[in-house]
Amino acid sequence: MYIAMNRFRVGRGFEEVFEELWRKRDSQLDGVPGFRSFHLLRGPTTESETLFASHSTWDSREAFEAWTRSEAFAKAHAQARAPKGTYLEHPRFEGFEVVL
Repeated sequence: MYIAMNRFRVGRGFEEVFEELWRKRDSQLDGVPGFRSFHLLRGPTTESETLFASHSTWDSREAFEAWTRSEAFAKAHAQARAPKGTYLEHPRFEGFEVVL
């Protein structure tokens, strides 16, 4: 199993905007070979930001990487536009092979 995560530093006051973008987004994940689940996680908040992480679970790293090269991936990410100030930096990707 493989877990793909992106960390998002979201500007304070833009949390609801960010969450709504994800609620309305057509992820294109249903029916993608090897896809298991997706969660959007809300983490700690500081004076300037709130940390979020997207968390998707896949049968394998190869299944995830195949999706990133697909038309469905391009369509899903074309919808990722947010108002200026939402993102404090580009998302940071982290991939994990499940050991236990």
